[in-house]
Amino acid sequence: MAIKVFLLPDLGEGLTEADLVNWLVAEGDTIAVDQPIAEVETAKSLVEVPSPFAGTVHQLHGAPGDTVDVGKPLVSVEEGAASDRAATPAAASPAAGEQAQSYRDEERAGASEGSGNVLIGYGTPGGTGATSRRRRPRGAEVPAPAPSAPEAAKPTSTPAPAPTPMRSQAPIVVSPLVRRLARDHGIDVATLAGSGADGLVMRADVQAAIDGAGAPEAPAARATGAEEALRLAAATGADARSGLGITERTPLKGVRKSIAQAMSTSRREIPEATVWVDVDATALVEMRAQLKAADPRNTPGLLAFIARFTLAGLARYPELNTRVQDSADGGQEIISFDGVNLGIAAQTDRGLMVPSIANAQDLSARQLDAEVRRLAAVAREGKCTPAELTRGTFTLNNYGVFGVDGSAAIINYPEVAILGVGRIIDRPWVVEGELRVRKVTELTLTFDHRVCDGGTAGGFLRYVADAIENPGSVLADL
Repeated sequence: MAIKVFLLPDLGEGLTEADLVNWLVAEGDTIAVDQPIAEVETAKSLVEVPSPFAGTVHQLHGAPGDTVDVGKPLVSVEEGAASDRAATPAAASPAAGEQAQSYRDEERAGASEGSGNVLIGYGTPGGTGATSRRRRPRGAEVPAPAPSAPEAAKPTSTPAPAPTPMRSQAPIVVSPLVRRLARDHGIDVATLAGSGADGLVMRADVQAAIDGAGAPEAPAARATGAEEALRLAAATGADARSGLGITERTPLKGVRKSIAQAMSTSRREIPEATVWVDVDATALVEMRAQLKAADPRNTPGLLAFIARFTLAGLARYPELNTRVQDSADGGQEIISFDGVNLGIAAQTDRGLMVPSIANAQDLSARQLDAEVRRLAAVAREGKCTPAELTRGTFTLNNYGVFGVDGSAAIINYPEVAILGVGRIIDRPWVVEGELRVRKVTELTLTFDHRVCDGGTAGGFLRYVADAIENPGSVLADL
């Protein structure tokens, strides 16, 4: 029976790798075409990968937690009945290896046994699955060089003199005091064999070299309690910088890696500025309460109303619904859009997600409320499509759900602005010259100073604030 190798397909949006979360089958299981075989997490979402082949699972390539590159083997399947499996060697023969092919190859050839189930991005034209990352196979070790013939012939009773340590990289020295001590006494740390963890050069190693050379000890070279603590921490596997024990190491990958890269890019490339204003939301809260009393099931949430006001504000100040990108002449240009894809920031177990509502300007408050709820549920399940997570042109972030009043938010790159809404609380407020208790919230707008100045940003923020304070008059025009 032929062994067919299913290569991890292109999952869309230019992704070149995925983290293997969980196997849904085991070696020896009989599987059918389109049966889910694994759960993988990309920088965009969590997806189930269906098998394009039917047969018996011959080999699972990887373990949960591994990162698999696009175009690399995911699973090997032995075609044919399960009863014929015993006749097939445990390891695929060279002939079987020649028959291995990817799902993409079958799709191009139009093979009838190929899966009809299509993941996001399956069959992207021209996708090679190439990536700059290269991993050593699991369990593989670099073989130690064999001793030369003269060395092997030396009698064991006469030990050979220890050669000068050869380093393929710079010596590991944590403390600048250790470096200075070595420099002041003319000691080359590259010649020292560190006694700390992983060859860490400690102060004692430098001091031993100084004593061996007959150099007098400098007063500043006396050991300090802090250095001794670091030496002890390194010897016991603790953190060398703080001296504290390490409880866990969490790889920065998957969605967390994608968030980190996006936030770093935003801070690095966008000259951002922030404006904010306190808003009396009493009228909006009372209006919604009246609507809810009349129709409890179909009353939009407060965020849906604020989203409606935001979209109206963007219609008046379209500079905030743009994007800065490189132009064909080597410079930069500002791209304006015919419509708004409104991103709604949602906190999930997998990290911060920002799915967006396409052409949100065409939706009513009730329709926006339904889309906000749907996208939030899909995001929590990790089922958002790459398009939903990348098509946004402006983001609305309700960080009031975390019980905070304000936040200097980071712009969701490559957008140019993000509007944040704080919690609504009772606060003293002057109304018509009298002090009263009102429902007050804070709006915060972070914007890209390349696309507009403070006048535009302030005008937009003031428009949304006025709409919240006088919702009836604004909704009448929408």
